[in-house]
Amino acid sequence: MLSKLHQELGIPDNYGKCGVKPFYEEATNLIDVEPNLVGCMQRLTPDTASGWLEMKDKAKGDGIILILISGFRSIEYQANLIRKKIKLGQSVTDILSVNAAPGYSEHHTGCAIDIASPGTRPLCEEFEFSDAYYWLKKNALKYDFRMSYPRNNKQGFVFEPWHWTKFS
Repeated sequence: MLSKLHQELGIPDNYGKCGVKPFYEEATNLIDVEPNLVGCMQRLTPDTASGWLEMKDKAKGDGIILILISGFRSIEYQANLIRKKIKLGQSVTDILSVNAAPGYSEHHTGCAIDIASPGTRPLCEEFEFSDAYYWLKKNALKYDFRMSYPRNNKQGFVFEPWHWTKFS
């Protein structure tokens, strides 16, 4: 099924074959956490949800507002993100530098979150200069979160200061 989906989207046959971009199974044990900025309920694994809420609460106590932009994404949802970008005229090569191919997104695990904060545009590099980003760099490991895609990451994705994954 995945190979047919990749073929439909124009994803190269060798995508993920070199081991740099691992395949992720879709999580099945998910809970509703909170709605994102546009009111869509976000889901995470119970452990990730607990860590997120604890981290968010601690940040708030330190005067930092963290906003959950996205959590779990199914393989089909990931495919639809790519379909929309293709319809907008973006090349598959450009899309795959920002979005993982279906089956290869950390969001499939229910352990990855995209974070924003008031005063910065969601999913933009400018998040790097926010107080929220500085707080996360200093504190996220205490809650078992790490930034997945720093500059020049081995997976070849663009720098994503907003993308954090719970690793415990």
